[in-house]
Amino acid sequence: MRLKNLIATICCLYISFSATAQSALPKILDLEERAQVEEEILEERIQTLLPSLMERSGIDLWLLISREYNEDPVLKTLLPPTWLSARRTTMLVMYYPEGADSVNPDRVECLAVARYDVGSLFKKAWNPEEEPDQWERLAEIIAERDPKQIGVNTSEHFAQADGLAHTDYLHLIAALSTAQAKKVVSAEKLAIGWLETRTEREEMLYEHIARIAHHIIAEGFSEKVVHPGVTTTEEVVWWYRNRINELGLDAWFHPTVDVQRADPSNTEQKRNFSKRPDKQVIMPGDLLHVDFGITYLDMNTDTQENAYVLKPGETEAPPYLREAHQTALRLMDILTDNFRVGRTGNEILLASIEEAKAEGIKPTIYTHPIGYYGHGSGPTIGLWDQQGGVPVKGDYPMYANTAYSIELNAAVFISEWDKEVRMMVEEDAFFDGENVRYLDGRQKELFLIPRQRVNEVVEY
Repeated sequence: MRLKNLIATICCLYISFSATAQSALPKILDLEERAQVEEEILEERIQTLLPSLMERSGIDLWLLISREYNEDPVLKTLLPPTWLSARRTTMLVMYYPEGADSVNPDRVECLAVARYDVGSLFKKAWNPEEEPDQWERLAEIIAERDPKQIGVNTSEHFAQADGLAHTDYLHLIAALSTAQAKKVVSAEKLAIGWLETRTEREEMLYEHIARIAHHIIAEGFSEKVVHPGVTTTEEVVWWYRNRINELGLDAWFHPTVDVQRADPSNTEQKRNFSKRPDKQVIMPGDLLHVDFGITYLDMNTDTQENAYVLKPGETEAPPYLREAHQTALRLMDILTDNFRVGRTGNEILLASIEEAKAEGIKPTIYTHPIGYYGHGSGPTIGLWDQQGGVPVKGDYPMYANTAYSIELNAAVFISEWDKEVRMMVEEDAFFDGENVRYLDGRQKELFLIPRQRVNEVVEY
């Protein structure tokens, strides 16, 4: 009997240790460590990624100008990690002439028309004692290089590619010669390419960031946070915000937590997404959903996952909810199977909706690029209120080495509840040009509250 008790104790300890190990929070770097990684990534991106993007866009001189606290969204991604904003008027010049040596690792010339270097990459190219006028010095640098096209960040439809302030644009045109001013063009495609394209190292880091996000979501959707009959959805929302802050991370949007349940008075499945969900006390039998995103190492996550609150005597979610969740996963597969280099967001959207409906699925698809910004630049694949296609942003083509939040929902009629459930899911994924890979997998089964311990040995 003593041996049996010892074996049972060892088994319990092993199970407890395994569960703890599997749910351990991934390492989060301190600020100094983050700065080192961010600096290395920026240098790698400029040296290995920027040349091909400039060639693809046909722009041989890219100019970014921002005043302090009015930063161009693209310029913010080029500042060193120890710069939390531009300083005075910051001008960055990137020059990649036709026929540049593709073997030379320093093939993009990076200059800062400023009083000091901007990080280790952009070298000071203005001496106010020799030329007091900063704009005149910029004009001299451009004239010396005589580029074919001068790209500036202006865009009617892509906000993150429209960072050149009107006043700075007027100063620029006034400083340039007539011949050089005629070469000024929109750098929209170059700016979008820079924002949406990820390097191999960034893909690897993104997997780690997505794992951190998954860990926090799972922690919040557990008995550690949720006490059925007591805890409200709004309390869980603020638990997530506080937890993100405790870990030294940032939230790029305020999370939402909502409830769908059998109660006919619960109409969450009909809520317009422009409205936040109502505060609810979480009860046994509820289907919980969270929309959650963090910022870490200059990259963002956007994740939606679901949990079921067990009723007394239940050990798993009802089969009809598990099946509804699998329907949403199938819709994700249909969508990502349509990813192709060169296809537009609208083409992917319409093909996916047609295939889903042919399988009897009621789809709503609203997938978006992600990276430096949560709602990033690139091909928009539907909006929740625009399922027939999205003008302009939906017409942008898909490129390789880009990341997306695979965001959508499948509406499934639950006869046991006598109403539809809107199964909302979202996971971050990477497209390498041929295949789509979820950065840290995706939720295959609903979380259970409280968690059920598999194979736990209990002796009375």
